[in-house]
Amino acid sequence: MSYPHLAALAGLKRIETAADRAARAIPPLWPLASSVAVNPFLGQTGETLVMAGARLARVAGAAVTMPRRWYEERICAGTISDEDLFAAWTRAPAHLRPANLAALKAAATSDSPKPAALPTIASLAAEVSGINWPGLIGERLGTWAAGYFDKGQALWAAPHGKSAYAAWQAVATHDLTPEIAGLPGFARHVSEAPDSAIAAIARVTDRLNLGESAIESYFHQMLMTLGGWAQYARYQLWQAELTGGSDEVVTDLLAIRLIWEEALFLRYGAQISEKWASVRAAHAVPIAATTDLVIDAILQDAAESSAQRELAEMLAKPSSTTNEDRPLVQAAFCIDVRSEVFRRALESVSPQIQTLGFAGFFGLGISHRRFASDVEELRLPVLLNPGLRSCSGTLDTLATDQSERITARARRAWGRFKLAAVSSFAFVEATGPFYMGKLLSDAFGLHGRLAPNDPPPRLDPVLDLETNTTIAETVLRAMSLTKRFAPLVLLAGHGANVVNNPHASGLHCGACGGYSGEVNARILAAILNDPAVRTALRPKGIEIPEDTFFLAALHDTTTDQVTLYAQDYPADTHQKDIRQAKAWLAAAGKLARGERALRLPRAKNEGALARRGRDWAETRPEWGLAGCKAFIAAPRTRTAGKNFEGRAFLHDYDWKQDESFRVLELILTAPVVVASWISLQYYGSTVAPDVFGSGNKLLHNVTGGIGVVEGNGGLLRAGLPWQSVHDGKSYSHEPLRLSVCIEAPRQAISDVLSHHAEVRALFDNGWLSLFALDDAGRMAWRYAGDLQWAQMSDVKFSQFSKPSETSAELQPGASPSTFMKG
Repeated sequence: MSYPHLAALAGLKRIETAADRAARAIPPLWPLASSVAVNPFLGQTGETLVMAGARLARVAGAAVTMPRRWYEERICAGTISDEDLFAAWTRAPAHLRPANLAALKAAATSDSPKPAALPTIASLAAEVSGINWPGLIGERLGTWAAGYFDKGQALWAAPHGKSAYAAWQAVATHDLTPEIAGLPGFARHVSEAPDSAIAAIARVTDRLNLGESAIESYFHQMLMTLGGWAQYARYQLWQAELTGGSDEVVTDLLAIRLIWEEALFLRYGAQISEKWASVRAAHAVPIAATTDLVIDAILQDAAESSAQRELAEMLAKPSSTTNEDRPLVQAAFCIDVRSEVFRRALESVSPQIQTLGFAGFFGLGISHRRFASDVEELRLPVLLNPGLRSCSGTLDTLATDQSERITARARRAWGRFKLAAVSSFAFVEATGPFYMGKLLSDAFGLHGRLAPNDPPPRLDPVLDLETNTTIAETVLRAMSLTKRFAPLVLLAGHGANVVNNPHASGLHCGACGGYSGEVNARILAAILNDPAVRTALRPKGIEIPEDTFFLAALHDTTTDQVTLYAQDYPADTHQKDIRQAKAWLAAAGKLARGERALRLPRAKNEGALARRGRDWAETRPEWGLAGCKAFIAAPRTRTAGKNFEGRAFLHDYDWKQDESFRVLELILTAPVVVASWISLQYYGSTVAPDVFGSGNKLLHNVTGGIGVVEGNGGLLRAGLPWQSVHDGKSYSHEPLRLSVCIEAPRQAISDVLSHHAEVRALFDNGWLSLFALDDAGRMAWRYAGDLQWAQMSDVKFSQFSKPSETSAELQPGASPSTFMKG
């Protein structure tokens, strides 16, 4: 083998590595049917906000903080105090931060430079030609991708069996649009491209004279210019790797985008050569922090310090006294911030009610098939693989199942007939008048959808007693529910009942993979009601009284109505308790709606909320998780009676019951990570809506059954719609990175972080803030990075000098001094 050949192989390997790293810098995008919140900075969690800001500004022109006037308004109002500014200043790089408080405040009054991406060859070609090449690329690629990735929406789906790269080549070699627009020979250029995507990438890299130090940054930019299509390809890679496989679609899309660059370079290279050389050099420069980015990060940190100060004051207040008697009803809700409002309302109705917070999939990683459906719904966090399979219905419902399938097929065929190019106009003329009634009823929201009510789900295959007992023990211990069981225990999943909303699944349970949570709740109730399981739990130290009955429920977060699945396992002995629970739930729903109506535009009273979900013109049926800013894992006694305004994830956790801290590990590696994805999606959609948001709902069109585009084509848009973070006048979401508060020994928390590098990176690099609560539930210690802790204390900042370092003892139970602002 010759040395030149070895060098070529080494070069190809470097290109493959750079392409893979660029792909992993892109966040995944789940399809609309099961959309979940995704951290848009997922590929940058290994670096700080400042470094991520420098990188994303270069490749996408994306901001990572709010405009400075947003912080200045809060400084002037006193919301962000001098102490908050100082606490943030101490944590910033000394050589880049302002010299003093006055300099920092002065900087807040002037706008920082708007991030600007480096030009691509397409944008340079547009400058010299006057032709919108970036727009044309987005339109042509979007048209092809909508057919190639289609999930059942297209009437004529693109043929499969080829790689994405090969499938695009087959289409692009017959597409004359680029040539008509001014790029002659493009079809031939595509036909002569290498057969493999990686070979095409290598050829373009060589032709564009990209050095090794520039290619990863440039590849990252190429994928960012593809918007949600690159993110959907990243999702396919995510799903493949979750089951031990792989996927090359991201690499294929990179090759496609680079072939466009190559063709434009061949056409306009002589005119843009000087500017392109400058761009190449800029991509080769290592990412570095700038003074402006550091100032922006300090201001963001100060805003979060302000929120943490308020949170500390809230947690330091005495909690409402709890009833030590056996409760009549215990109700376990998802940790979702929307549940905080309902839990607080429900507990206020009667002292005989106790609520709990737990991840809404109830610890059951289920792949579920609904009644009359063959679709496998993964009702679990997207970080996990399903360990259980279930379906709705029994052998007794097979005939009904078959009938429902036939009806569903007829409905789909009728829908396709209505939309088909040949029949759509004739359909409207012939039958349009007959739809007047339905049109009016939909317009006025006269008919809403019923809550999900399939036949009771069952595990398939059926599990043995030992496995069911293990599930029961694991879940109950994770819920810190091992004693003092109420006669009636509600297991309440949650979902959102809305119409005409492509993003409806995003309002469902994130812990259930973008589906509602009733299936998991109903299966867990069945397991916990099994007498054999209860008997097997006794030797394990969990004694469930004979008069305790577990009942599944579904909390509709749009209407704050709760559906009870009492017919799953009829219990004559608990009818009185169930009637009382229904009355309490109805009263709590009224209180919760009244509170939420104060935040929603045009919601004059609590009665208006029930209509919003069935109003097909309503862009804000509810606020979802807008406003989320804290995650608290502690006994309910620490948070009971305190108003967190629907902005805190509340997870019940008693570390004294947690042997070997396995539950603590589970909380930090699953619910906290899911909550961080939610928090950072709202954050990214607010600070950089053009890059990480999906735009205006009023302009959305669903494409391929996957996602939305603005208008009639172009790039897929990912993230939250503008209406989800803004009420038309002001922001409904305050972009703050999540503050995580855990009542547990600091050494135990550090041990978990030391074994999970990716979770630790979230805290070490500031994407999340971490606090340890003391034995009184107060924020006593702040995680300082590198597995070290700093005690909360007063800071003398009169001379604006850095405080002396405090050694972080790793002992539980230390009492805090006054909370340091930050």
